[in-house]
Amino acid sequence: MKTRYLFPLIAFTLVAVMALYFLLNPSYERSIEAKYHYEMGEYKEAYELANEAFSMDVYNRMAATIMAQSKTSLKYVDYINQAKEYLSQINEIATHDSISDAQRAKMKLMSEIMVDSYVKLAPSVITDKDLVKEAKKYHDDFEILLEKVTQ
Repeated sequence: MKTRYLFPLIAFTLVAVMALYFLLNPSYERSIEAKYHYEMGEYKEAYELANEAFSMDVYNRMAATIMAQSKTSLKYVDYINQAKEYLSQINEIATHDSISDAQRAKMKLMSEIMVDSYVKLAPSVITDKDLVKEAKKYHDDFEILLEKVTQ
């Protein structure tokens, strides 16, 4: 057989063996499934699957990356959910005719918590841009609210 055909055949065989190993290894299989869930925005499921894959094979970099990214995304989701909850409480307070000093202090405390919590969030390059944008929007809203409440 000529070398012109031998080297591409060897390369193709090696790539096929690596692909089969990657697809049939249970750790990488769960990593692929975790990646799917992460891309679909199901961060909790992605984290659990990636953690399971990583516990099977600690050298599985894909699982480690997805696990870290899912954890970061879950922090953003928690921040957004807490912001929505606080805003609903603040809107309920705002519907009253007059706002007492205790209610104003409560609104100030909630705003301070949200502004300080935002600083602890650290997005990475592959964190969902929509999550980062939404968290930033809530952060800006709470900064404006904090300015108004402290006056």
